[in-house]
Amino acid sequence: MDEETLNNYKKAGKIAAEALNYGASLIKPDVLMIEVVQKIEQKITELGGKMAFPAQVSCNDIAAHFCPDLDEEAVFKDQVVCLDVGVHVEGCIGDNATTVDLSGNNEELVKASREALNNAIKIITPGVTLGEIGKTIQETISSFNFAPVRNLSGHGLDTFNIHTYPTIPNFDTKDTTELKDDQVIAIEPFASKGAGIIYESGNPGVFQLIQRKPVRNPIVRNILNELNNYDNLPFAKWWLQKKFGAGRTNLALRELERLESVKGYPPLVDKAHGLVSQAEHSLIVKDKPIILTKNE
Repeated sequence: MDEETLNNYKKAGKIAAEALNYGASLIKPDVLMIEVVQKIEQKITELGGKMAFPAQVSCNDIAAHFCPDLDEEAVFKDQVVCLDVGVHVEGCIGDNATTVDLSGNNEELVKASREALNNAIKIITPGVTLGEIGKTIQETISSFNFAPVRNLSGHGLDTFNIHTYPTIPNFDTKDTTELKDDQVIAIEPFASKGAGIIYESGNPGVFQLIQRKPVRNPIVRNILNELNNYDNLPFAKWWLQKKFGAGRTNLALRELERLESVKGYPPLVDKAHGLVSQAEHSLIVKDKPIILTKNE
């Protein structure tokens, strides 16, 4: 990895960590969810970063991918809130997450995912296998009597690509694939009080441009052109609603999904509706790994 790329990863990670801490401090009862994600994204811009994906606030049995609409009046209550924030600098990505327990009753659940992350990082070195990482995460979460979410995983990070090879499992897959020096990865344990299996449910607030196709409707064409500004990274519906209004945005996204130009990512819900916690860091694999999103 050249020095410029390394510095961009470090800058993205630092901004992501600062934005995550800032966002977590905003999550309080009776505060609008949309207000929090807007302030987080504003902070990222002020710090010199760009969005690698929309800030997400997934509550209770929703493990990931919840992003409110612009006019949504949902507020935080006595929930477990998974906050996921991603930043890029020249395409180099810092991805991190934390859990805020507003109920005051789920300290152990929050601790389970955080300790699983910390224990996984302790064994990261070139040559460690994906199965060994998954085993460490699974054993840590199970020691708290919770279930790791088996069909969510950590992942590789690459330029303008938030989910790439390798897949970092949250349970022991016995996978003997070894990490290599200089790989950029995100380790992302989820701990569940429920099934530890998630499924898609509800309307998506997060989308991604998959391929451009010709469209006749000028409204749809305008919105498709706007998507060129997002570097083929995931975007929020509310970004478009702010610029084009809810009606035009909904019409355009329906048409673009029908054409398979755009893919929506619905919220991911625990199959047994158990509460879920999340923790995540991005790092560069070294004999002593570089934790990009570590708060200093």
